[in-house]
Amino acid sequence: MKIEIKIPSPGESITEVELASWAVADGDFVEKDQDIAEIESDKATLPLIAAESGIIHINITEGTTAKVGDVACVIDSSGTQQAPTREKEKEKEEEIVINNVVEEKNNQPQTVEKPSTHSNIKATPLAKKVIEKNNLNVDEVVEGLRKLTKTDIDNYLQNRDNIEATKAGIPTDDQRIKMSSLRKKISERLVSVKNETAMLTTFNEIDMTAVKELRTKYGKRFADTHDIRLGFMSFFTKAASLALNEFPMVKSYLDNGDIVIPAQNHIGIAVQAKKGLMVPVVRNTEQLSLVETEKNIALIAERARTGKITIDELNGGIFTITNGGVFGSMMSTPILNPPQSGILGLHAIQDRPVAINGKVEIRPMMYIALSYDHRLIDGKDSVGFLVKVKQLIENPLLMLMPAGNANENLLGL
Repeated sequence: MKIEIKIPSPGESITEVELASWAVADGDFVEKDQDIAEIESDKATLPLIAAESGIIHINITEGTTAKVGDVACVIDSSGTQQAPTREKEKEKEEEIVINNVVEEKNNQPQTVEKPSTHSNIKATPLAKKVIEKNNLNVDEVVEGLRKLTKTDIDNYLQNRDNIEATKAGIPTDDQRIKMSSLRKKISERLVSVKNETAMLTTFNEIDMTAVKELRTKYGKRFADTHDIRLGFMSFFTKAASLALNEFPMVKSYLDNGDIVIPAQNHIGIAVQAKKGLMVPVVRNTEQLSLVETEKNIALIAERARTGKITIDELNGGIFTITNGGVFGSMMSTPILNPPQSGILGLHAIQDRPVAINGKVEIRPMMYIALSYDHRLIDGKDSVGFLVKVKQLIENPLLMLMPAGNANENLLGL
């Protein structure tokens, strides 16, 4: 029975994809539910799955743009896995090194051979048998192939630098890589952001002492209890969610001339995947505990890196957090992720001298940056948002008090 494997729809409004790569060759035997190819849309990379076991016949070549519903391949489920033929086995035989002198047959008198000037010559087992059958010496074979000409010497001289560079492991040719559909779309979106928004960036710095002490004191217990490592991103996601509640304009966006302020805090976490930058979304962060936030971040980040993320998991974000600090970035101006109007950039933690109660102390400090669309967000909201995040990270217990200051809540102020 022949089964057609069609290009699936990666998501609403997407009609074309690129068949990025095949994991199998035409005529291979594939198993049911095996990943057989990768398809790439302008938002994500998704696997193509074998619906049944059988022999695969490929219709669409790598790098080809195809429409949703096109037949990518056909699987003949009546086909069975064939054992490799003897010819294929011969082709895959490893090369062996011929001895300096070909072994003499046992029934022939032993003679002393002149040492070969060509050592470590590689040949297949079949070639060696022919040499032995005809009582040939390696030198006779090599020297009988051809003579060097002036053209050979000239070609060598012209390419000598490349030959030496190759031996030294230095690349001699430029590398050309086809831009993927995902990378093209990212490029288009980044250019449109610069052209269509009034983007501005404001900075602040955070003393990370409190969070680092929490991770040092409770990190192992947290991991043992929840089976997940306690990172920094969950603290910032929780702090950003609370700050968005206090400064809702930071999560607003424009829609046909109207300003829309989302009710829920769906926060995107930028993840560097193999195919490019992706921003999977943690939903309803305003309702999640720190533990739930940490688990959600770990789950979507892993799915993005392994290419298993879905379109739904990439859609709906109202604000983004990106962490260039994991690559060593000291300070940057993150670019907006449209149609969002705000993005928070985190950076490397470094010990720096700071003034604490009139004295200089060495503290683990991090610069943070908020890029925002100045058409919607004023300086008061942007600066206030960053200050709120700073307060919550420097005193994490305040995250338990949604309205902010624990003392003010206690006194009813």
